[in-house]
Amino acid sequence: MVMRMRSAIPVWIGAAMLSAAFSACSLFSSSQPPVVPIQPPPPTTPTNPIVGIASWYGPGFNGRPTASGQIYDEEDLTAASDDLPLGTRAMVTDLDNGRSVEVTINDRGPFVKGRKIDLSHKAAEVLGMIGPGTAPVRIDVISTAPGSRPIDAAPRYFVQVGSFSLASNAHRMAHQLSRYWTDVSVDRVETRRRLFYRVRMGSFATRRQADHRAREATLLGYPIIIVRN
Repeated sequence: MVMRMRSAIPVWIGAAMLSAAFSACSLFSSSQPPVVPIQPPPPTTPTNPIVGIASWYGPGFNGRPTASGQIYDEEDLTAASDDLPLGTRAMVTDLDNGRSVEVTINDRGPFVKGRKIDLSHKAAEVLGMIGPGTAPVRIDVISTAPGSRPIDAAPRYFVQVGSFSLASNAHRMAHQLSRYWTDVSVDRVETRRRLFYRVRMGSFATRRQADHRAREATLLGYPIIIVRN
């Protein structure tokens, strides 16, 4: 009888120890935070630079409205381009002397075949191309304006009817236009020096559609500018 009790004790102790070991293991594993794999950031695909000829403009245009509605100031670091959306910030590098300047696209042009960008007088001065007039450049996009079309997307066209310093004048004209068309909008444009409100119609997928609307607006006596965006 004594022998049976002695032989049963190790079995009971072993079972208790095994149960405690499993409980401890379960308690230990449940207290550890789950391992979350770290995902690498998605690769970025920078916009390919544009290489071509730059020119500059200033005399005769200073003080006039640009395609963005801003007033052109030849001493601001701005530029005109048909390849980039309005509001784009770009770095322009002169391939001859290595100088660079950061500009904001606020106008359309150049209107000479074979040229890629028209710089303001100040931007051209920074690059040292006032005398030569033109220079081979590389244009790298830094950023685009919120809501602007992607760089490679097809452009859209707007018919701009006016640009005003007073919001009340812009809304008055928009109200008059809305009697004839439903796609009239007033855009608030802020520059470093002034605030403008431009009245536009559109957008239009093709230049032909914009031209048709522009002819209709002209017949009613409205001055128009076709803006590519």
